Amino acid sequence: MFKLFTDLADWLTYSVLNLDPASKLGDAVHFFIEDVSKIYVLLIFMIYVIALLRASLKVEKVRDYLAGKHRGLGYLLGSGFGAITPFCSCSSIPVFLGFSSAGIPVGITMAFLMTSPLINEVAVLLLLSLLGWQFTILYMIVGMGVGILCGFFLDQIRAERWLESFAAEALQQARQAPSELNTTATEAEPERLTFSERHHFAKTETLDIFGRVWKWVIIGVGLGAGLHGFVPDGWIETHLGDGQWWSVPAAVLLGIPLYSNATGVIPVMESLIINGLPVGTTLAFCMSTVAASFPEFILLKQVMQWRLLAILFALLLAAFTVVGWIFNGFTPFIQ
Repeated sequence: MFKLFTDLADWLTYSVLNLDPASKLGDAVHFFIEDVSKIYVLLIFMIYVIALLRASLKVEKVRDYLAGKHRGLGYLLGSGFGAITPFCSCSSIPVFLGFSSAGIPVGITMAFLMTSPLINEVAVLLLLSLLGWQFTILYMIVGMGVGILCGFFLDQIRAERWLESFAAEALQQARQAPSELNTTATEAEPERLTFSERHHFAKTETLDIFGRVWKWVIIGVGLGAGLHGFVPDGWIETHLGDGQWWSVPAAVLLGIPLYSNATGVIPVMESLIINGLPVGTTLAFCMSTVAASFPEFILLKQVMQWRLLAILFALLLAAFTVVGWIFNGFTPFIQ
């Protein structure tokens, strides 16, 4: 499916705009067209489908299962779902909105949001061929662990307090739905909506959410595209390749302005490792690029207040730095 967006970007960039495929401008424009078109389609499709399901099914049962005594399992399921979905950080936002609208606890939703861009089947296969099965398994465990721990911490501090008003209201309304039903419950089953009514509900919700975030997709991806590929060749290896303790947090900070998905960053990872950058430093840089980029935070600002964004940002920086140190420390024992 995603090849369609690549083909569209190829046609518009290299045929219609007649840009040179080898130029940095051509690469940036191609990146922008491919990601914006992909995110828009995913945004509309995912919000509509989840809203349609909400109107059709008793989503509160799933929510109550995840939010109740099985909360630990909920984090694992949220992180596991993120690991098997081929979304980048920005295109995971529609699912985040859908989960919030369904009343899924913020921590479980964040476990999904953090894991989804870090792990996908293509990245796993490429890492397997590049680093071997030991590093690949460790990477998967660490990626899911980051999502689970972040989700647990955010629930402990009641992070839903710092959602933007429309997202907080949607979460609260979804949580109150079962109690409202219970106060008016009768022996009969609740009236079922027709498909036309469900479609109208889903369409209204899709247009409302899309209307709030479409321009931020352009701004966020535009920022990522503008920076994509413009870091001078060899600069990272030259300045961060000696393995000092500070090189890992420096690599994390360097990756933040950039933006890629887990599949697209693998060739960068291969190049960095071949040119002598330590594995942990490389992973810290690439995880930061994939899951803590400015474009993602620009989009998240539409559903989160600044305080929650700052907490999430600090959590990711700390997590990626620790991951980098761990991998650098374990490298001599599993190579």
